[in-house]
Amino acid sequence: MRCFRLASPPVVLLAAASLVACSNAPEAATASPPPATTDPRPSATPTPTPARTHPFTGASTSADGPVLAVKIDNTRSAKPQLGLRSADIVYVEQVEGGLSRIMAIFSSKLPPRVGPVRSARVSDLHLLPEFGKPAFAYSGVQGKMKPYVAKAPLIDVSQDDSNTGYLRTGPHSAPYNLYGTPKQLLARAHGASKAADIGFRFGPAPDGGKPVKSFTARYPAASLRFQWSAAGKRWLVTQDGKADRAAEGGRLGGQTIVVQRAHTTRSQFHDFLGNYTPLVKTVGTGKATVLRDGKAYDARWSRPSESDGTTYTTASGQPMTFAPGEVWVVLVNDGKPTTP
Repeated sequence: MRCFRLASPPVVLLAAASLVACSNAPEAATASPPPATTDPRPSATPTPTPARTHPFTGASTSADGPVLAVKIDNTRSAKPQLGLRSADIVYVEQVEGGLSRIMAIFSSKLPPRVGPVRSARVSDLHLLPEFGKPAFAYSGVQGKMKPYVAKAPLIDVSQDDSNTGYLRTGPHSAPYNLYGTPKQLLARAHGASKAADIGFRFGPAPDGGKPVKSFTARYPAASLRFQWSAAGKRWLVTQDGKADRAAEGGRLGGQTIVVQRAHTTRSQFHDFLGNYTPLVKTVGTGKATVLRDGKAYDARWSRPSESDGTTYTTASGQPMTFAPGEVWVVLVNDGKPTTP
């Protein structure tokens, strides 16, 4: 009901009385404040990152970090190495003089420091493309190989390019005292690829397998023996007859060891002594021995091209599943140990 009306002069007092009555209407006296507005939108509670199986280790993780590959010395002068126990994958490759060198792959976790960091080899450039465009940390490379590094699908975070992320420390003399800081190295690697499927499959052990206590992989001038530890549920490394220990404590080793036989030939590069650099051919097919859970399995490996991952199958053609955890891939010649 509208309370205001135009009134003629004779009824001004009546109109005033009506105005007072309207101002004291029961509706106005008993009116309640409007109810609080309810926001129909859901609360802004952060959604936790779901856990997934990491493609390099098979472990449940919410980490989805970029890939960092680091070249690490593997001679007696460099031991004990630092940071290898945090690696997802440890590749062991033959180098000059029949010795070996390591390329460690990090993604799911990063150690504070890693090393000693040493120079790159041509076989690295053939292995790395299966990781997309990873960050690659190293110190030094043969001059004739530099154009090949520049063209490779990787992000160069070497000491050659910048000292950022590197320091000299520890008990050894140069060149065995250079260490990398992974977080600082990855800060230089804008656009580095994140971890993705490279062919590894994880799960319960397949049928078959031969129980073994140890297995030895040989190079012309070095050997690595992997001994099963039932208590630790992993394979412990002994190199050249001496237990391989980590600088941060404990033994080096992995839950799965792949001894991959790949044709090793002479590359076009050589060191300052004239020793030719071996080229390990990791594209193609071949045989492998996979160690997991105290057993050795005969397997085959396949990698159609450098941009593809490497798959492993059992003798019956089923996927060769790995045990969740750190994986070592030991690349040896597909025949007798040879110095090309």
